[in-house]
Amino acid sequence: MKADGSVLVHSDGGSYKPLNWMSPPASLRVSSPDETDVEVGVIEQWTVQSAKTDDRLIINIHEQIHDTSHELGQDPGLIKDGVEADLQRLLAEQIETLGSGFSLIRREYFTAIGPVDILARDADGATVAIELKRRGDIDGVEQLTRYLELLNRDPLLAPVRGIFAAQQIKPQARVLAADRGIDCITLDYDAMRGVDDIESRLF
Repeated sequence: MKADGSVLVHSDGGSYKPLNWMSPPASLRVSSPDETDVEVGVIEQWTVQSAKTDDRLIINIHEQIHDTSHELGQDPGLIKDGVEADLQRLLAEQIETLGSGFSLIRREYFTAIGPVDILARDADGATVAIELKRRGDIDGVEQLTRYLELLNRDPLLAPVRGIFAAQQIKPQARVLAADRGIDCITLDYDAMRGVDDIESRLF
């Protein structure tokens, strides 16, 4: 039973998906069983009635083994973790992930066609534009290509090379990036935020 009125019936095996359930909003009425149900061992009957439909779930309780209640507090709602903004912030803080000698110029470097996620300099002092995605596909490579064409028109920045960085990069995107002279780097988000102990891995 949940605070929102939903009632879920699970198997003894402990599977996460219930065998039967009543979605909220619903009301629960506990009653004593009739004589026929008592004869087959029913000690209590739950009637769960939907507030919006005629749906009704009737549960016959034969034995009460344990009864407990947990206060979970206020629902914080869905909070996304590992979005592109998180990757951008972490990579800017750990710009050396891209290679030794890299330094940050700025995040969200503005151009006439949109902001470049990260603009940096490599060990040789050359300008590098980095496009970040959680899942890298062809569209991301095309986007970086447009940025590079524009940035290379600026004599203060040129020559500018590109790095396409993502948690996962599709094979087609890697092929297109290589054809455009763009490097690809796979980012380990857990390692970057310090929750993955790389030294303890077996593989």
